Amino acid sequence: MRLLALLILVIPGVIATLGVKLVRDALFGVFYSIFFHLSIQFIIGLLFFFIGITFIGGFILHRDRKRHLTKGRFKRNRNRQS
Repeated sequence: MRLLALLILVIPGVIATLGVKLVRDALFGVFYSIFFHLSIQFIIGLLFFFIGITFIGGFILHRDRKRHLTKGRFKRNRNRQS
């Protein structure tokens, strides 16, 4: 089970790392031919970075909520009507 959790966190970590590399390369002018323009490479790099970091943060928050480690700060309000 822990190996599965590690694999679930490694994949978004690799995606976030790839996003940082794409942003860095776009800022220094290193162009990859699969992208049409440096600005598109920069935007896709930012998206990869934010998607990876958001997934990792959500996973950690979900785990901490389940183990009651958030001390009430991030508890869900179940009585709220939408």
